[in-house]
Amino acid sequence: MSDLVNATHVFFDNPATTTEEALEFLAAKGVELGISDDKDALLAAFKEREAQGSTGMVGGFALPHAKSAAVKDVALVVVKFASDIEWKSMDEKPIKAAIAIYVPDDQAGTTHLAVLAKVAAMLMQPDFCSTILESADAEEIAAAINSRLAE
Repeated sequence: MSDLVNATHVFFDNPATTTEEALEFLAAKGVELGISDDKDALLAAFKEREAQGSTGMVGGFALPHAKSAAVKDVALVVVKFASDIEWKSMDEKPIKAAIAIYVPDDQAGTTHLAVLAKVAAMLMQPDFCSTILESADAEEIAAAINSRLAE
C-alpha cells in the first residue's frame, strides 16, 4: 500500500471551478493513467459517492473516491486547483486540493476503507497538509503520501 501515488499521478493548477469539473478531470485522468478503461463508469462512481454525502473535508481538501468494477487496481491521484473550488466541505471552506481514491469493487470493503482511513488521518496532520498545499514538486507530494501509507 506504500506506493499508491506516483509522481505522474500529481497534477497542478487544474482549472476546474466546480465539483463536477473536478470529478470529470479525475475520471479522465483515471483512464489516461491506466487505472481504468471506462471514463463514464469512473465518473458515475465518483458522482454516486458524492451523492451519498460530500467528500469535502477540512483545510481545503476533498477526498473523492470511486469504487467500481471499472477500476483495475487501487490507485490515488492528487490534483491541486488553480483557484479555490466551491465544494461542500466539513468546515465550509473552499477546496484547494483533492486526493482521489480509485478502488476495484472486489476491494471495496477492505483496501478501500484502509486507504481512506489512512488518507483521512493524514489530513489531520498540519505538516502533511502544508506539504501538499505548498509544494510544487510532484515527487515530494507522492513521497509524503506514500511514506504515510507505509506507516
